[in-house]
Amino acid sequence: MQQYLDLCRRIIEQGVWVENERTGKRCLTVVNTDLQYNVAANEFPLVTTRKSFWKAAIAEFIGYIRGYSSAEDFRKLGAKTWDANANSNEVWLNNPCRKGEDDMGRVYGVQGRSWQKPDGGFIDQLRKIVDDLTAGVDDRGEIMTFYNPGEFHLGCLRPCMHTHNFSLLGDTLYLTSYQRSCDVPLGQNFNQVQVFFFLQLMAQITGNKPGVAYHKIVNAHIYEDQLELMRDVQLKREPYSPPKLHINPDIKSLEDVESWVTMNDFEVTDYQYHEPIIYPFSV
Repeated sequence: MQQYLDLCRRIIEQGVWVENERTGKRCLTVVNTDLQYNVAANEFPLVTTRKSFWKAAIAEFIGYIRGYSSAEDFRKLGAKTWDANANSNEVWLNNPCRKGEDDMGRVYGVQGRSWQKPDGGFIDQLRKIVDDLTAGVDDRGEIMTFYNPGEFHLGCLRPCMHTHNFSLLGDTLYLTSYQRSCDVPLGQNFNQVQVFFFLQLMAQITGNKPGVAYHKIVNAHIYEDQLELMRDVQLKREPYSPPKLHINPDIKSLEDVESWVTMNDFEVTDYQYHEPIIYPFSV
């Protein structure tokens, strides 16, 4: 939690104003930050200086694991995060590749589970990683990436957190996740939950122990219409101790996650938090 608040202060104190072309808004921006989360000790990095809705973050990532391409499927899991990008993004609405309401195109989990090859076949990146780690193998290439420049035009949004690189040392699993761009008041709250969750889940379904999750953000920013709330409200609050995330121990395989898992299979305990803060969202 403290490293999150330190990043927010750094952006406010050292950030440079940048005009964002996609949103038409200015944002304070810094380049390069590195965070780490102690998954082994189950120090769940859920923001405590405002109420944070962790279920939507985990639901969204389950949708990525399942390779969903429809905002409707994400809503059924409990995540409404793709509604705006699928249905309110003017550029995407005018894209001839869009298949209709709620269509997201070939973004995020579609790339992770069905990367299209030049010969017409597909690569399931996640399946390969799970098989290797279950067998105790780390070929130094246990990487799942959503970043496919050749298909950007086929989706509603380029991936922000785009690559996940697993490392296995003995029976301890580590994760390094790379993010090109982060809306810190809103997005990072989701993203750090997802990095932690992904390592904890992958360790469980591959029979390994979780270690540390490393989270690298290249462009971290606070939009101008978020600045006052962050500076004058959230940063005035004292953080609480981190809560703990519990995953149903009956989840033992990738197939379990793909088929029967719901949000009832996850629980957060010891979560103390301050009042919610409603930050503006930029489509």
